[in-house]
Amino acid sequence: MPTLPDLESLRLLVLVGRRRSLGGAAAEIGVSQPAASKRMRALERRLGLQLVERSRRGSTLTAAGELVAARAERVLAELDALEDGVELLRQHASAPLVVAASLTVAEHLLPGWITQLSRSDPEVRVGLHVMNSARVCEAVRDGEVSLGFVESPGVLPGLRSRVVAHDRLVLVVEPGHRWARRHRPVDPVALAATPLLSREPGSGTRDTVERALQAARQALVAPLLELGSSAALRSAARSGGGPAVLSEFVVADDLATGVLVEVPVDGLDLRRELRAVWPASSQPSGAAAALLRHARMRPLE
Repeated sequence: MPTLPDLESLRLLVLVGRRRSLGGAAAEIGVSQPAASKRMRALERRLGLQLVERSRRGSTLTAAGELVAARAERVLAELDALEDGVELLRQHASAPLVVAASLTVAEHLLPGWITQLSRSDPEVRVGLHVMNSARVCEAVRDGEVSLGFVESPGVLPGLRSRVVAHDRLVLVVEPGHRWARRHRPVDPVALAATPLLSREPGSGTRDTVERALQAARQALVAPLLELGSSAALRSAARSGGGPAVLSEFVVADDLATGVLVEVPVDGLDLRRELRAVWPASSQPSGAAAALLRHARMRPLE
């Protein structure tokens, strides 16, 4: 029976799949290409599978490699979540303000809000943890963080919320995809019947898509590939992995440069509110209230 692979080899495999280049993957994790090749061969021997197809044009994953990489990405995401949780507990004791945010808010909006807070109060320290919307809500309810920011469109039991920004989800494909040449929008029936590159259950992005389709009396088929971050979905869509529905914040640069193409969708409302959340039994105060004020002062569009 093959022994379990080491985590760094799994990270390397996932990066090879994203970059389609062993050298590029090696550079990202800070090792030489010969060392990365040796590590890949060792992983293949350990699993008894050919994972990477090597050619002059680069390195691509075999069918077995795609399957192993997809499962490895879930394992690595769970490990990152564990590390985040440990760090969250460590910082909770030392930082006067610990907040949690979903990926879109954390990457595209919250850094500006925190910068404004720091300018108004240079003494304040903020501990930030990035997780999907469902986990943000759990952290707020459990008292692990003082304030959360989510993309979830649903009811939030045990929490109060306030809208701090608006977002729109867009259906995107790479320019070679057949949908990039469509003359008519994709309707809810066609979208629901198409396997998509998708976020994991509990993410605000996935919840928004599923709720919009439910309103149109449609249900998504099983995802083509399920990934734990918007960045991973964006990378997979750019490399031709399939259609994806992502925040306009996430793909704005790719749409502007033509790396990705927006496919119009008809009959679905893919707009969403981005909200700050806190326990229903309390009201934000101190640094948390100040951060919330800065979030609301930022233009919503």
